[in-house]
Amino acid sequence: MASSRPTTTNRELKAWYLYYTGANGLALFNLAPALLQSLLEQAASRNPQRQLDFGGRRRDVNSIVLLANGASFGAQAVLLLVIGSYADFGPGIARVLLLAFWSLVGYLVGFGWLAVADGAERRGGDEEETTKWHVAIILYAVGLVAYQLTLTYWTAALPGLARDSPSLQECHRQALPEDEMTRRYEMERSRISNLAFWWQSVGEVAMLAVVVAVMAGLRRNKVSNDRGLSALIAGTTAIWLLLSLPWFVLEQRRPGIPVAKGQTVLVAGLKRLADAASHMAQLRQSLIYLAGYFLLGDSLNTTVTVVSTLQNEVVAFDPLTITALLLAGIAAQAVGIASFWYVQKRFRLRAKTMFSIVCVAIVLVDGWGMAGNWTDRLGFRNVWELWLYQVLYGFFVCPWYSYSQVLISCVTPVGHEFLFFSVFNVVGKASSFIGPFISSAIIDAGRNSSAPFYFLFGLSLVSAVGLWAFLDLEESAREQAAFLARKEAVPVIDGVVDDDDDDSLSRSGSE
Repeated sequence: MASSRPTTTNRELKAWYLYYTGANGLALFNLAPALLQSLLEQAASRNPQRQLDFGGRRRDVNSIVLLANGASFGAQAVLLLVIGSYADFGPGIARVLLLAFWSLVGYLVGFGWLAVADGAERRGGDEEETTKWHVAIILYAVGLVAYQLTLTYWTAALPGLARDSPSLQECHRQALPEDEMTRRYEMERSRISNLAFWWQSVGEVAMLAVVVAVMAGLRRNKVSNDRGLSALIAGTTAIWLLLSLPWFVLEQRRPGIPVAKGQTVLVAGLKRLADAASHMAQLRQSLIYLAGYFLLGDSLNTTVTVVSTLQNEVVAFDPLTITALLLAGIAAQAVGIASFWYVQKRFRLRAKTMFSIVCVAIVLVDGWGMAGNWTDRLGFRNVWELWLYQVLYGFFVCPWYSYSQVLISCVTPVGHEFLFFSVFNVVGKASSFIGPFISSAIIDAGRNSSAPFYFLFGLSLVSAVGLWAFLDLEESAREQAAFLARKEAVPVIDGVVDDDDDDSLSRSGSE
């Protein structure tokens, strides 16, 4: 029987790439933290100890940024528990609406930064200053929630786009052996993910080049740093809005899983999460990657935040310098992701091999930061280090954002994509608020912004070694086939689940 699933088209893929090009994180992930930190520093400068009252005690500015970061990730974890599986059930429009809603929240937050940095930040009294940085913390936390949730629902479309590509549909019709199907599916996921990341990088470089020119003009007009940063956030948010529209129009609807009679979507989603947890023991490789993803994701997210706070201090929150550094990093990212994909394709390397290279780079970055506890010559304390960091981080570390998602799809059973992406994202967000809270406590205890790197280096090293030693993607494919055969009573032919019947199509439609 012919499959009723839609074939992925070039227009659909390009629209998917365009959304990510707009949702590049410049506004809410890169520039918003710098503006928040600047507003906090201005408020703290009125206190001899350069601290602020936050969360029931006096804290350093960098500690407050980390706490806001952690609170944001905690909120993301809760939201994903509640709504993460909504896109799995019912009509395919559910995920589109969720993506549209959180995109809208992101747009509003991006434009909202204009009201916080209105050019009068140094003329107001203490009460006005306090109001501003409290509002800024809320904008920052909500903006991160919106941005990360949009990426969650955008990324979850990857397995379906790959599986429904013309080349994979042809392979399925040919009934290729299990190991060859697994390898081709993995390569197609890597190809699509890497192309999306590359186009996003190229688009971001072009945007940053324009931003640098704009910032140079603002500097000549003596526009304040805060006003300049808020204008950049609003401008890049507007571009995100425009580039996201084609995806909402061109995405083909892939029907979700029917809700059982007498159940609501919320109950069905929570039951499915509980079901996934109860069956995780049958998917040992998925569990191994889940643990490694938890630890390494925590380390990386916290590392990026800590380095960002150190960088902003070194360059004194100068928007032009911050933007130029980002430009160097994103340019390196574009070259890096293209190089990673070329090497993987040229030598037919597994996704795990490429991912392992990224893991080594993350460990080295944390070791670099740790050196700042012993000397002022290293540890992201000098401008030249920041330029070098941006280049090396862009080339070797940024492929994490592509390959970590590819590996999630590699350990996810067919028909359970949104559920497993939600589980991984819940775990990722849960880990991502633990790291900032611990790092914040370390900074408060020692008044040393480099001290968290001791913790981060150990965390990165342990998780990277564990993933390299124990994760086996071929074993994962066999576990998934056996899991689906038991779970859905679908026959397994040559190790591949036969999903050509009507019932299995309805269940796996949410890919």
